[in-house]
Amino acid sequence: MRMSSHRLRAAALGALTAATLLAGSATATAAPGTPGHLVPKELPPHPSSDWYASDVTPGLPGHVPFCVEGTLPSAGATHRTFWTEYDTSASQVVVKAATVDAARKLAAAAEKQVRNCAADWERDFPEGTASWRDYGTLPAEDGAHVYGVHTSYPDSEPGIHLYGVGRDGRTVTVVAWGEMGTYEHAPVDAFRRTTTTAVVKLYHP
Repeated sequence: MRMSSHRLRAAALGALTAATLLAGSATATAAPGTPGHLVPKELPPHPSSDWYASDVTPGLPGHVPFCVEGTLPSAGATHRTFWTEYDTSASQVVVKAATVDAARKLAAAAEKQVRNCAADWERDFPEGTASWRDYGTLPAEDGAHVYGVHTSYPDSEPGIHLYGVGRDGRTVTVVAWGEMGTYEHAPVDAFRRTTTTAVVKLYHP
């Protein structure tokens, strides 16, 4: 089976480092009143590298985070991508929905997509294996939830991903972190703090 799919590369790396470097050169800036976004020091510390970040940029990133492709609308969205000198990368997408009810439904849809991600990936790549874990809810603003997804494919490095989905009013954020590795490499406690910060900053930059 030829593995040319972006989804497999994303599963192995969390996000493409080259793509995040390209995003980091973006000159577009968010409009005044844009909800607050994470900054590099608020991500889980990397043991061997600083974090670097693109500008906050309107729309969705060029490569929407693995597991939530097709879920987040570009209208009302802003994003920031993050990368290290190694394979670890991250991204944050923020979407201002038209109403609180629409935001609630969007957050629920994103969570469902993450929960289904491992099974969907195994259907696309039956020679591989995938699983997910529920790391629980967080009492941040109108709520947040953290998940982990692991993928493995023969003769490829395994990928470990963390996702935080949260909402404040009519604004939803999805934070994604990924690297080559397994569950034991995932900085779950630090990522829970990152997700809490991301949700709190939506209206308090």
